[in-house]
Amino acid sequence: MAKVVGSDEYLGLLLGTPRHGEQSVLAFYDHRLGAICRDPRLMLMPWDDHLVHRGDGVFETIKYIDGKMYQLEAHLDRMETSAKGIYLSLPCPRDEIREHILDTARAGGSDIGLVRVLLGRGPGGFGVDPFECPVPSLYIVAYKFTPKPENLFENGVTAFKTSIPAKQPWLAKIKSLDYLPNALMKREAEEKGFTFPLCFDAHGFLAEGATENVCIVDKQGRLIAPEFTSALRGTTLLRAVDLIKHEIPISFRGVTEGELFEAKEVIVIGTTLDAISVIRYEGKPIHDVRPGPVSKRIRELLKKDLQENGTPL
Repeated sequence: MAKVVGSDEYLGLLLGTPRHGEQSVLAFYDHRLGAICRDPRLMLMPWDDHLVHRGDGVFETIKYIDGKMYQLEAHLDRMETSAKGIYLSLPCPRDEIREHILDTARAGGSDIGLVRVLLGRGPGGFGVDPFECPVPSLYIVAYKFTPKPENLFENGVTAFKTSIPAKQPWLAKIKSLDYLPNALMKREAEEKGFTFPLCFDAHGFLAEGATENVCIVDKQGRLIAPEFTSALRGTTLLRAVDLIKHEIPISFRGVTEGELFEAKEVIVIGTTLDAISVIRYEGKPIHDVRPGPVSKRIRELLKKDLQENGTPL
């Protein structure tokens, strides 16, 4: 039988217990306390926060490289949109959240990393009723980021059609904390030996990857991205489109699985990898089985954009 202990002994046990992954945590902020801490053993949140036991909340992940945070405002815009989608209020003004994000990244003491922003319904009980939570919660953590090795971009990656269906359209547009389908997609990819899983909607149209958007370059050299009906509006994809729109024709429309096999390029785009070429889909070659020029150009433009327009820490 587990013994019952007081708060001091409990805290001692907590601080003396190793935490897997703690070496990756740089700094974190809890809005209830209004303070930043660097000890990952104290990175905790209330068990009765509906963010924890109901997935009732939204999140964003933002990267910074060379001391410059990329697309900070775009991520904040999407976070606000997601929060409104689930009737969740911000616990403080947006400008304060912005400063907390930058402060937490600075406190981490590294010029490269990722920031995860968690906005939850807040603590208040173990029911499903959101009204038992009087105050929304905000947690921010800065953690280490190791970019993908260059050989992946030079050689390309693989993808397959996951058995996990795309999210319902209304839910797909919200960056909800409920990422169970995404986690199952990633698990299936690992089990089957593919780099990226791709999901499709009920009509057979391409939706997205586990944490990335996907687009193709067709035979005519046009960049085609799935409409944001069953996929999240990717901040990196939208920025990539804006950066390359004067160099290549672009359209948003439904993309069938057959078009993947016929494409000149299949490109995965996301925060942590910018853009990377899929050279084999379901084991079959994409075009000449080499990373394509559009993928390379998008990555080049995104990296340059971060350096020129990133928010300094």
